[in-house]
Amino acid sequence: MNAPERSAFMRTIIPIRASSLAELFDCPARWEAKHILGMRGPRSAAAQLGTAVHAGTALFDQSHLPGGTPLSADDAAGAVVDAIHKPEEEVDWEETAPRDAERIALALHTRYCGEIAPQQVYRGVEVKCESLELPDLGIALTGTTDRVREVGGSLGITDLKTGGRAVGADGRAVTQGHAVQLGVYELLAEHAMGLHITAPAQIVGMNTGKTPAAQRVGTGEVPNARAALIGTEESPGLLEHASRLIHSGAFYGNSKSFLCSAKYCPRHPVCTFKA
Repeated sequence: MNAPERSAFMRTIIPIRASSLAELFDCPARWEAKHILGMRGPRSAAAQLGTAVHAGTALFDQSHLPGGTPLSADDAAGAVVDAIHKPEEEVDWEETAPRDAERIALALHTRYCGEIAPQQVYRGVEVKCESLELPDLGIALTGTTDRVREVGGSLGITDLKTGGRAVGADGRAVTQGHAVQLGVYELLAEHAMGLHITAPAQIVGMNTGKTPAAQRVGTGEVPNARAALIGTEESPGLLEHASRLIHSGAFYGNSKSFLCSAKYCPRHPVCTFKA
């Protein structure tokens, strides 16, 4: 950006997607490329597989909300297939063929509907928050919370995660490293629904293994997920750090990031930080 553009940028309320906050701290240059400069690359097969599972399970859970017409897992599976074979964005299927992604996604969808969903009491599915403005910080949080569930009279958020290591060998979802994102989802869900979120955040993990034995599903909880976001009078929270970083315009790169490659970063071919 030139000087006038930078000056205008500094006075702007900058939107931050909940799902991108961790990426901002991992590599600010990659975050700027995607979310400020609008640079795009094809989605990975793993990301599209996750999108497919989210689509099918959301349709299933929405149908089971009060007043809905319950669908079976098979009825909702069409959304999984459509997401794989009719993606809304370009997908790089180089490492995983669409038919293999479909097989894995359908298996996880079926396991979720049969093993996880019956244990949940959902009050909201795909709860969207257009914007939660924080004027003092010059940012606005946006995003969609996967689920809001009832737990013993309280409400908590549930986030679905797919991946090769989403569930540990002990059968529990891996929660480490997700607290910041979950905390943002709590704030967004409260704002969107006008209700207090006080129960521990929950992750539903689903392993994208190639064999049935490797396709584990499990849950895990993260209490007080938003603590690191808010901070205290003595110690600024991560939202304040994010605001300072974004409005400073100091979008430095991180060549040691696990995602520092052309596959994950649209800026990589021209990035000066990758050496």
